[in-house]
Amino acid sequence: MTNAADIMNRGAQWIPAHETLDRAAQVMRDHRLGALPIADADERMQGILTDRDIVVDCVAKGHDPAKVTAGDMARGTPRWIPADADLEEVLSEMREHRVRRLPVIEGKRLVGMISEADLAAHLSGEQFAAWASRVYA
Repeated sequence: MTNAADIMNRGAQWIPAHETLDRAAQVMRDHRLGALPIADADERMQGILTDRDIVVDCVAKGHDPAKVTAGDMARGTPRWIPADADLEEVLSEMREHRVRRLPVIEGKRLVGMISEADLAAHLSGEQFAAWASRVYA
């Protein structure tokens, strides 16, 4: 049975809540990422920061990304999935909360991230379309 660990991208990166958005953008560039989970001092997830968040919620509003922190951007309840969760649990979590990226946790540690591209590679076209119709509805 396929589980979260089978489809995730390994080696996901955290961004500490105190780091500025310009630093987050550099990490995203260097690791070719579109999103970073935001961690507090105890490495507990506070949210997810996307490249779009930086552009739309910081730069486009006239804020300085060298002065706004990742923690300033953390909103809502962070969503994640255990590494041993089966594929249906992954899809359900993403559909229910309408998220396109889902951190994967094992032993309270971030071990990977599941993105739309990961789902597209592991689902049939019909399954992916059904998932997308719910997430983007």
